[in-house]
Amino acid sequence: MSESVLNYPKIGQTKDQKVFISFYIKNKKIRLFNGKRINSTLNPNDFPLSQRKSMAKILAAEAYNYLLKGGVLLEYRKTDVLSGKQCDIKYLKKALDNKLNGNYSKKYKVMLEYVYNKIADKVGDDKISRDSIISILEKYSSATSYNTVRRHLRVLINEARVMGLGHNPMKEIKAVKGKANLNKPFEDVSAILNEIKTFNHNLYLCCIMTYGCLLRPNREVRELNWGDFTADLSYIKLSGSRNKSGRNRIVPVPSYIKELLIKGDNNLNIFTGTTKAPNPDYFKTIWGRFKKVSKLLEQDQTLYSFRHSGAIEIYKRTGSLSKLQRAMGHSSLAISLTYLRGLEVSELKEEDMPMI
Repeated sequence: MSESVLNYPKIGQTKDQKVFISFYIKNKKIRLFNGKRINSTLNPNDFPLSQRKSMAKILAAEAYNYLLKGGVLLEYRKTDVLSGKQCDIKYLKKALDNKLNGNYSKKYKVMLEYVYNKIADKVGDDKISRDSIISILEKYSSATSYNTVRRHLRVLINEARVMGLGHNPMKEIKAVKGKANLNKPFEDVSAILNEIKTFNHNLYLCCIMTYGCLLRPNREVRELNWGDFTADLSYIKLSGSRNKSGRNRIVPVPSYIKELLIKGDNNLNIFTGTTKAPNPDYFKTIWGRFKKVSKLLEQDQTLYSFRHSGAIEIYKRTGSLSKLQRAMGHSSLAISLTYLRGLEVSELKEEDMPMI
């Protein structure tokens, strides 16, 4: 800050004889009764009355030199910067705090805190550089992990730039392409379902609904309440906020699934019998245990393989991509087509498919 912008602080005194210094920054009057806001321990009002003005003069000199050298002065009891420039990590912390106060999921906030801590440990009070970002990302050999950390870092950096961070260390750091991770379909769905049935009833119900209703297991199935079913259990109705496509979805319930269900109170979860759904990792954990004892599972077969197997079955029986799209809850025909190609269904072009 240049001397032409900052006037030298004046000494003032309140009616109860407390001294202070005052000055203007960008036409805003600032009063300091002590040195806390300029990283000084000096408090003139701790001294006898006869010495307070002398101490205030020292405080004025400290404040003037501090601000001339670019020291940071924040708004009183706020984080807005009045003068000076904070180190990069301070801007990033403000960005994190803003996001944590937003209406986001717990999982999203936890991930933002995770990436913030990664970069805070890496750079400390130094500048956040492109190289420091790259060195963090290079530790992730998985493309999925790399891109997840990169995406959340980018969110924080963009927010920090709004707060005043003067550069973009994420510039030209691109996502990496990973190898397609195919969920191998089951050749004998009945056999694997029977094996699961003897292992765990809830996992069996999740898998058969993933296959027969084409719901996504780790959220759409897991969060099902009895109120999501029609009175006769013939259909499941999910609002756009409850499924990945963001659109309202109505799914038929096959008879072999209906016979497994006994309808409860509308607000109760079908697995827990309470108003709370199982925790987000519930089925993932049980599946991991099942994999260790299964005699039928093959490599690359997952919970989602039931959904994929169901998709292939629908397409083979109907030959209709539009029906498959509606059943899967995909937002476009192109996604459904890619789905089938990835599962090694014969080569198709979208123009070959039934028109809507």
